[in-house]
Amino acid sequence: MSKTRKSSIEVQGTAVTIFNQGIDDYISLTDIAKHKEPNRSDHVIQNWMRNRNTIEFLGVWERLNNVVFKPLEFEGFKNRAGLNSFVLTPRQWINATNAIGLVSKSGRYGGTYAHKDIAFEFASWISVEFKLYLIKEFQRLKEDENRRLSLAWNLNRTLSKLNYRIHTDAIKTHLIPAVVTAAQAAITYANEADLLNVALFGQTAKQWRDANPDLEGNMREYATVEQLLVLANIEGMNAELIHMGLSQGERLKRLNAIAIRQMQVLTTAPALKQIKE
Repeated sequence: MSKTRKSSIEVQGTAVTIFNQGIDDYISLTDIAKHKEPNRSDHVIQNWMRNRNTIEFLGVWERLNNVVFKPLEFEGFKNRAGLNSFVLTPRQWINATNAIGLVSKSGRYGGTYAHKDIAFEFASWISVEFKLYLIKEFQRLKEDENRRLSLAWNLNRTLSKLNYRIHTDAIKTHLIPAVVTAAQAAITYANEADLLNVALFGQTAKQWRDANPDLEGNMREYATVEQLLVLANIEGMNAELIHMGLSQGERLKRLNAIAIRQMQVLTTAPALKQIKE
């Protein structure tokens, strides 16, 4: 998995690692298992996976969430689950069934991780009380992350609006003739706004509205924190390029190259961590 973001919560004195992949959160089963057996976490997980109910739960979850899941291999495990001779490790399950609900990682932060749905189920098997505390701390973590992201989004939205004043002033000074109607001036402003939209988002405001008829507002209302920061940057840069007398086509090329470069920097793992912290 790429571009992961790690965090940690403490549940009844046990540190539990969480990593985020896109919209999915994966919780360390190894850490949860240490609450029961600090020195034998792998054995705890394997004992849980020997259970027929566990195999059935994992299979149903994969069928609901994984289009490449292998049901025949799953049926083979389910038929043998519960037998004294049955042994199953997370890695065996992943390799045989193409499972995505469990992740086996090696290295410094190695261990077995599971999608939060599965992790909460495992926590129930460990201790109902531990599961409830785990859910409580996990929710607290997500609320805190959402609050920080909201603050960062609003800050960058404000910066973008302030830079827009600089941007429109440059347009008024250099691109609008001395005597024009309000409608003619509005066309010029809209064209320059769309120059920024194309440089950053790859489409005009009208193209976005046509592609998203059910969404209210404009594309900037749905921008990420990183996109809003870059937008604020290129608005100020476009104002300077206008003052320099560059043509719209030349400015678009330069701003697009700047937007691509800045987005690449901001969406790397170290940059994302600094923004969210």
